[in-house]
Formats: sequence, structure tokens, C-alpha cells
Amino acid sequence: MITSLAELDSSQRYSYADYLTWKFAERIELLKGYIRRMAAPGVKHQKISARLTKSLLLFFENKQCEVFHAPFDVRLYDRRRSVLEDKEVYTVVQPDLCVVCDAEKLADGRGCNGAPDWIIEIISPASAITDTKDKFELYQEAGVGEYWIVYPNEAIVQQYVLQQGRFVYENVFTAEDKATSALFPHLQISMAEVFK
Repeated sequence: MITSLAELDSSQRYSYADYLTWKFAERIELLKGYIRRMAAPGVKHQKISARLTKSLLLFFENKQCEVFHAPFDVRLYDRRRSVLEDKEVYTVVQPDLCVVCDAEKLADGRGCNGAPDWIIEIISPASAITDTKDKFELYQEAGVGEYWIVYPNEAIVQQYVLQQGRFVYENVFTAEDKATSALFPHLQISMAEVFK
């Protein structure tokens, strides 16, 4: 059993089966098999996350879709492949927020097995490149239907929607806007409330 991140070789590729055997305090993700350390989020990040979580929980109450917030494991793989065994999964991420509408993806009780319908990531200095490039590509490849990137310091949200297998830039929401989801058009989120 691995009990310290220092026991792992950061140049080695690991699977979800390996990930399940690790017992240490540090939060990590696997991006295509490679370890990525996760920094502890700051106060502004957590306030935004809490406000978004509240809005989503209220909207999805008594509906089929469910809302989850980090830490929550999401196993991703190419959407054209069927569900894989643990040793065949090389990407495990912990999005800030995600919405899952397919109960089968939650059936094993270990997080989400496959792409959530909607993912929201809140940018921090340590995660900017990962969230806007690496995860953007992983989420697109896995078939995430909608992806929001939240920029706390700029008080904006970029919205991307999957169309024909590619993320298309849909909208930008500012602190003056009511943000709406492409997948859930009846949902309206006050950005003034989120960024206050």
C-alpha cells in the first residue's frame, strides 16, 4: 500500500486500479495516467463554489440529474469506448462541480464512471493551464456536454457546449448577467450573487 506521494514516480503512468490502492492525504488527479497534484483552493474559490453549488442543488432538487462537488472522482475515457475496467482507466479528475444525469454512471458508488453531463471548473493560479487546456481537451474527448470555466478575479464565466464532438464557445457571462445552461435552459444563475 502506498501511503505517501513521495513513494510514487511522477514520470510513470498509473491507472485507476493503482489510484484505488493509494492512501495518502494529498489530493491528486490522474491525467492520461500521469499524476497531477491539486493545490488547496483559496477563500474566493470556495465562496464561488459554494454559491454555484447552492444554485444547482436548488434547481436539480427532485429531478433526475444530481449535483456533485469536489472531492468527487470522475473517471474519464474516450466516449466511443464502452465502460472500462479499473486497470484500463487512466484519467481520474475531481471537477469543482459536475452534474450527472445517467444513474448508471454512479452505480458502483465510487464517483462517476464516464463523462458527466456538465462540468464547472473554477480557475485558480495553480490550475489555470490544466483547466483551460488539459482538462478542456479531456472533457471534450470524453463527451462532457457542457463545460464552464469560472474566472474569479475577472468575475466571468466562459461557456462551452459540445457539438459534433468538439467544444464550441457559446457565451461569456459577467457579474451583470443571469447565466443559463445550454443543457438546462430553465436554470438561471445570478452572476452578481456568485461573484459578490
